[in-house]
Amino acid sequence: MTLQLFLIWMAIGLVAGWLASAIVGGGYGLVGDIVVGLVGSFIGGLIFNGLQIHAPWAGLPGTIFVAFVGALVLLIVLRLVRSTSARRL
Repeated sequence: MTLQLFLIWMAIGLVAGWLASAIVGGGYGLVGDIVVGLVGSFIGGLIFNGLQIHAPWAGLPGTIFVAFVGALVLLIVLRLVRSTSARRL
């Protein structure tokens, strides 16, 4: 992996995580948004491949969109888990 590819992944993760956090809420900070975006890109890739659909755009915008969708799913699941565990306490 080159430094350039690593930085592109970080930028995609940051943008996708920040967008998802802005919609769902979360406030995990800069590093948290990057992690949410990177994990979200993996989840989004699984969702899109599993449903056999393609991103509406090609290239970098499509990659950010897939990561954004995955980050949204991740944050919603985290919120559901957190609210369920808070009710039990």
